[in-house]
Amino acid sequence: MPREGLHCQVITPERIVVDERADFVALPLYDGELGVLPGRAPLVGRLGFGELRLRRGEEIKRYYVDGGFVQIKRDTVTLLTAKAVPAHELDVRALENELAQPLAPAATAEARERQQAQRERQRAMLRVAQKQQI
Repeated sequence: MPREGLHCQVITPERIVVDERADFVALPLYDGELGVLPGRAPLVGRLGFGELRLRRGEEIKRYYVDGGFVQIKRDTVTLLTAKAVPAHELDVRALENELAQPLAPAATAEARERQQAQRERQRAMLRVAQKQQI
């Protein structure tokens, strides 16, 4: 008997964060968002940081993912990422407080770029967390 939908796995170096079926998956690529439905052509892509959404029926699950790679093959979506956090585990207040703090002076342009990249990641986590509250 054929299975319906997509099989989605999210794997970090520490553990498998997601291993479940979904009707639709939306994921952040480094240059935009990709929506995946069953029957999609195979793909290997570079993940960006941001929101991963899994829809099964009327239920939507949200996660923050922080870069990595995605492979789509025969209705299986596999994400390999350094960090994946369920949206309900993100603390809106803590993220808002972190973003309200001024950046420390950076000694080099490279250090300043790292600080800015970290701020963008914090903003992305905050967006994911806020959507979960709605």
